Amino acid sequence: MNTLRSQPLPFLYKGLALFTPGGDLIYCVDPSKQGHWHFQLCQALQTLLHLPEPPLFLVPCYTATLDRWLHPHTQQLQISAEVYPRVWRYRSVLNMLFDLSAEHWQIITTPHEICDSVVLNSYQQRFPQLWQHHNLVIRLDQLSTIPSPTNNTLLQRSVMEQLDQETETVQLDNTETDVPQGYVLRLFVAGHNPHTTSILENLHQLLDQVLDVPYTLKVIDVAKHPERAEADQIAATPTLIKVWPKPLRRLVGSQLETDTIIQLLDAMDLGTSTRET
Repeated sequence: MNTLRSQPLPFLYKGLALFTPGGDLIYCVDPSKQGHWHFQLCQALQTLLHLPEPPLFLVPCYTATLDRWLHPHTQQLQISAEVYPRVWRYRSVLNMLFDLSAEHWQIITTPHEICDSVVLNSYQQRFPQLWQHHNLVIRLDQLSTIPSPTNNTLLQRSVMEQLDQETETVQLDNTETDVPQGYVLRLFVAGHNPHTTSILENLHQLLDQVLDVPYTLKVIDVAKHPERAEADQIAATPTLIKVWPKPLRRLVGSQLETDTIIQLLDAMDLGTSTRET
C-alpha cells in the first residue's frame, strides 16, 4: 500500500473514504468537519490516476463516512460510521485507518436505481483506471499538494461573473416572494473552461427563446462548492436541475440537448405558452 495512517488521529473529526471499483482507496481525516468533502477525493483521484474528469459517479455508492462527536448533554463520545454495500467488505481496512472496530459500521441500504450496476459499469470504458487495482491507499489531508489536472482556459469575463452567482431575466411586476415566480434552475459545472462557456451561452439563448415567464439560473462550480454537489447528489457534470416548478427534474451531460431541455422545462406546468423560435 502506498500510504497508510502515519499520524495520530484527533479525538473528534469527520472521516471520509472513497473506493474505486478496482479496490483502491483515498480518504481524509477532517477535524473541522467542514474542510473536506467526497468531491475533493474524486478530484484527487482524477489527478492521481490521470482521469479525464473527477469520477463523481462513485459518490455515494463507493463511499464510507465516519463522524466522532461529543453528546451535548452527557459529553460522552458518539461515533457514527456508515458504509455503502459495495464497500462493506473493506471494513477491516477502514477499521485500521480510522481506529474503529467492526461493530461501529452500519450498512446504508439504498434504492436499486441509485447504485445500479449497469449504470455504474457504463463508466468503465471512459474511466478504465478505476477498474484496475493500483495498490493505492492515500490519505488526502497528508498530501502536500494535489496539482491541477489541467490548465483551464480563462472564460470570457461575462461568463466568469455568472459562476457561483444568480443570473435572472428581469420581468416587470414580479413582486411576490413567498412562492418562486417562473422557473428556478441550477446548473452544476466542473470548473471554468470553454465547455462551461458554451453550455451557459446555449442555455441562456434557449431559455430566452422558449420561456415566456421569468427564470433564475444558479450556476454552481462543484470544485468550489462540493457540499452542494453532495447535497444534490450530483454524479456527473454538467447537470441541469429544475427546482421549480415541481416536480424536480434533472438532465446530465449528453442529455443537455435542446429537445430534452424543453421537455424538462415543460412550460405547460405553469399554464403559459412558449415563444415560437
